Amino acid sequence: MPSKVTRRDFMRTSASLAAFGALSPLAGPLAGRTAPATTKVVVVATSDRKTGVAQVMKLLKAQVPRGANVLIKPNFNSADPTPGSTHTDTLRQLMTELRDRDVRTITIGERSGPPVTRKVMEDKGIFDLAQELRASVVNFEELADADWVPVGPAASHWTNGVFIPRIVAESPFTVTTCCLKTHGSGGVFSMSLKLAVGMTPKRLMREMHGDREDMRRRIAEINLGYKPAFIVMDGIDTFVDGGPSNGKRVAGNVFIGGTDRIAVDAVGVAILKELGANDAIMGRKIFEQDQIQRAVQLGLGIAGPDGIELVTADPASRAYADRIKARLALG
Repeated sequence: MPSKVTRRDFMRTSASLAAFGALSPLAGPLAGRTAPATTKVVVVATSDRKTGVAQVMKLLKAQVPRGANVLIKPNFNSADPTPGSTHTDTLRQLMTELRDRDVRTITIGERSGPPVTRKVMEDKGIFDLAQELRASVVNFEELADADWVPVGPAASHWTNGVFIPRIVAESPFTVTTCCLKTHGSGGVFSMSLKLAVGMTPKRLMREMHGDREDMRRRIAEINLGYKPAFIVMDGIDTFVDGGPSNGKRVAGNVFIGGTDRIAVDAVGVAILKELGANDAIMGRKIFEQDQIQRAVQLGLGIAGPDGIELVTADPASRAYADRIKARLALG
């Protein structure tokens, strides 16, 4: 069983990272930030997860401070095969890349649902993986009430507010890794913005899945509570209908990376359109999707497709990116 990371260990480098956060778009609190005019999104055409993660981090030029305490938030909504959940190869390579950059600690944090989180993690071999790569695991489902903090008044579509784990709110460096898929239970799509739902208490899920338009706005509002340093999205296998656990599977053969959740999700929706997804994806313009629209209103990232610069490193990825750029232009 991996060791339990202490609050003191996790927060030890917060002060040293504060200056980094003030200077870099890859870290620091969201509050008071102005939405960027442009952002880079990496596109890697590949069917190999190790290559995908490595290339994303290389092309992003991800600035990981030496000695950082890193929190990784994967997609373990269930233990279903990717894209139902984060592939172990993706998570292992991401952790390996971070270790190669001399981070101090790695903590994997998640809350599954409806399945019990501990059972999902056991079924996916996460405790063994954490031990192998000297990481710790925090099961958000098992946190005490005192370990949750409110997101703030801007989360206006939540009746009594929404909460995220204190360890997320106070994390000096958070990395998220999501899957590329549709969401058949009201979210329309499940990517980097939707990943934040696993940062909320399970008791709020009844409200979360109430009115479906409000559900999509609530998803965006959870994201006010934190800002990822960077995002790695696995699109080798995708759902173009159904989801989040099971659905119509199509090979996307792509990895996406970025620092802007709106941009990453917009590129993801463009890929779903290119692959031929369901009516909820095909029948609405990308920046008219409720999750994205609300995120733009909240200043969580770029305001439109013109602000996305696609970055590639080889002809196959450039050809893939050109198709996505055309989709983004169409909306």
